[in-house]
Amino acid sequence: MRAKLSAEESAALEAVDEAAVAALLLDVLAVPSVTGSAAESELQHHLARHLDRLGLDVDLWPMDLAALRSDPDFPGAEVPREEAWGLVASLPGAAGGPTVILQGHVDVVPPGDLAQWAGDPFVPRVHGDVVHARGACDMKAGVVANIAALAAIRASGVRPGGSVAGHFVVGEEDGGLGAFGTLRRGHRGDACVISEPTGGTLITANAGALTFRITVPGRSAHASTRDAGVSAIDAYTPIGAALARLEVVRNKVPDPLMAEYPIPYCLSVGMVRAGDWASSVPGLLVADGRLGLRLGEEPAAARAEFELCVAQACADDPWLRDHPAVVSWPGGRFASGRLAPGHPLREVVGTAHADATGSPGPRERGAPYGSDLRLYAAAGIPTLQYGPGDVRLAHGPDERVSLTETVAVARTLVLTALRTAGTR
Repeated sequence: MRAKLSAEESAALEAVDEAAVAALLLDVLAVPSVTGSAAESELQHHLARHLDRLGLDVDLWPMDLAALRSDPDFPGAEVPREEAWGLVASLPGAAGGPTVILQGHVDVVPPGDLAQWAGDPFVPRVHGDVVHARGACDMKAGVVANIAALAAIRASGVRPGGSVAGHFVVGEEDGGLGAFGTLRRGHRGDACVISEPTGGTLITANAGALTFRITVPGRSAHASTRDAGVSAIDAYTPIGAALARLEVVRNKVPDPLMAEYPIPYCLSVGMVRAGDWASSVPGLLVADGRLGLRLGEEPAAARAEFELCVAQACADDPWLRDHPAVVSWPGGRFASGRLAPGHPLREVVGTAHADATGSPGPRERGAPYGSDLRLYAAAGIPTLQYGPGDVRLAHGPDERVSLTETVAVARTLVLTALRTAGTR
């Protein structure tokens, strides 16, 4: 069911500047803000200047990395980082009114094999309505939609009854440092929309993910006498088979929000390193990968199940029985998270989408990846994801997003913000 637009809502929607959305998207895509790089900080400063020119209250601060890393709840990280900057821009409202957060991360993953790209991944290419570049959908289009919504409300002269805040964070791709530091600084709210790419749906739950490392010993020898050694690659084989069986077991009964995915909780080995010389039997193998967490699953329980699986595989193997593999847990730690059933935020965003786009309200589903949602939810802030783009294109060489969809999301966020914060 669609709601009748108020005069304030109509004015704010009229102020959404489509040309500015396109220009800003191309601008931020040209900054190669790979997570942990100097360009990540560069983009935060660039956005801070832009937000200041829009007339917003801007908080830009250097994060105390040592203090955050020593916090027992630190969500982990996977890349070295010498600095990190937090950025929050707000439209202040009446004292005591509700605060709605529009959140997005500015960091992107590396481009990968450049030969698979049609051009420089950090030189955005526009084909009609579609923009191609690294970070197009994951998630600079969402960041731009958030800024466009804030700018439209500000330009329209509409005064929110509460505060509307944009949280622009770093380090989401490798654990969530930026969101963690932003929340630790005291930036909180009564509801949060993260504009990750959701393909026209509402994501109200995220499965989690843990980064694991398996170190498998072998025995080095000259390759011409390989029978005198034990290949760590061969020793890993029964462990790999056991992990494949574990993935099947963990996906037997998925949550209804995850049922549409062929493998809701993926267990994947992403990197394998073994050996240091072609003519030597490799004496060590290190496999790094990702363990998908089920909705509501405690990370400690998932780690225990994984470690037991590896231990049993070692116990059943003649070599590994006496030379067991070692499991460790470096890198990012993404717990699962979800919006409470029946919370009004899903209806507010769904109705705003219908009113802003003239289309039916979006369907609800879960996502098989971790995100900052779980950090906001753990802080007691009701949170869901709704944003432009298709996550299936994220992290790939054909990453792209529609400008029309980005504008539509910005319009939806305008209505969401005003209906959550109210007007005066």
